[in-house]
Amino acid sequence: MKVGNSERFEAVPWRGCCHPVGQKQVRGRALLMCCELFCQMAGTARHDREMAIQSKRKLTTATDPIERLRLQCLARGSAGIKGLGRVFRIMDDNNNRTLDFKEFLKGLNDYAVVMEKEEAEELFRRFDKDGNGTIDFNEFLLTLRPPMSRARKEVIMQAFRKLDKTGDGVITIEDLREVYNAKHHPKYQNGEWSEEQVFRKFLDNFDSPYDKDGLVTPEEFMNYYAGVSASIDTDVYFIIMMRTAWKL
Repeated sequence: MKVGNSERFEAVPWRGCCHPVGQKQVRGRALLMCCELFCQMAGTARHDREMAIQSKRKLTTATDPIERLRLQCLARGSAGIKGLGRVFRIMDDNNNRTLDFKEFLKGLNDYAVVMEKEEAEELFRRFDKDGNGTIDFNEFLLTLRPPMSRARKEVIMQAFRKLDKTGDGVITIEDLREVYNAKHHPKYQNGEWSEEQVFRKFLDNFDSPYDKDGLVTPEEFMNYYAGVSASIDTDVYFIIMMRTAWKL
């Protein structure tokens, strides 16, 4: 279905889907919004399981503090690094994007990161380059992300721009209204969820459990897919997955 110049997906129940948000099938122009697509958008449970197993295994031999923290985040799944970022952002009361050591240590503890104080001090010192007792947590999170090729980053941002219909730099419920008709979702039809709850459930895929604000920034979107990317070996497969999932 066309809405203005954009596609709008009308979803109907689809038997056999293993993803609660993905129990749907798009009608019109042979576009399928089924289990496979929604599981891809959520990082897929299979990839998350494999990544968690690999990360826990590597953690037993890793010695570098940055690598150990990265592996602990990835052991939580695709949204692990993004979740730590959300915890740091909550503590940044004055919105200056920096943390002192006390805030940094509290953030790690709040996120249940297993790390000795001495190891945390070494990690902090690596990022406190000018020795003023604070670190830029954007730079910190950027370093913590698993490395991604330029091609992967570009396709991730293509997907973000497609969802950001208003072009204001964040994905919101209003953006989703332009591409997805929530009234065909099974849980809306049976009265379990409101239309807004359907949209929020989708956005929650990208949100941290510590701070679900219903907004997804480019940074959060990139952090989320950096986690997904860590479980996929080749650029070709990752790009095909993204283009298929988002109809790029």
